[in-house]
Amino acid sequence: MDFLINHWLDITTTLLGLAYILLEYKASIWMWAVGAVMQILGIVLYYQKGIYADCGMEFYYLAMTAYGYWKWKTSKSSIKEDSEGLPITHIPTRLAMCWSLIFVSLWGLIWWLLTSFTDSTVPVADAFTTSLSLVGIWALAHKYLEQWFVWIAVDIVTCVLYFHKDIPFKASLYGLYVVIAIFGYLRWRRMMKAQTAIINKE
Repeated sequence: MDFLINHWLDITTTLLGLAYILLEYKASIWMWAVGAVMQILGIVLYYQKGIYADCGMEFYYLAMTAYGYWKWKTSKSSIKEDSEGLPITHIPTRLAMCWSLIFVSLWGLIWWLLTSFTDSTVPVADAFTTSLSLVGIWALAHKYLEQWFVWIAVDIVTCVLYFHKDIPFKASLYGLYVVIAIFGYLRWRRMMKAQTAIINKE
């Protein structure tokens, strides 16, 4: 009982996270609603565990959740089979290069902030996952296929980090995320090809 009491936030956000990625796998707009609840609870969890960059990241996630829902809901699509409106596409090369530079810059900045102003014991990994997640959630909001590659990298590092910080349930979830993300990429790629085929027929 004490274990459940001590880890209830970990368990709850783990279950919400599982629901979130399964909805993402299906490209369902409901993922944004589940994500909002998960992020609010995540703010409390990460603050308690001293993972400050991830804690701050949740506020950005909340803003991007609202943006992502709006983007998916209001974007027009010529593909009738796309129930969420916004079609899956490849990220433009120019944007990929731009966001790669943003990621590297943010990684260095957050690393320095954590080292200089907090008692974080994992500044490198915390800064890495935080800065790369900034890119990932933006790519997800725009429904770019390559967002899955970003999350695979984030999930692997986060899995190791959370085991290290004694957040076992969420750590296990991120290990599962890696597997689901691989299948998610394959599913989204098939969906994108189907969308392209429909457009070519029109």
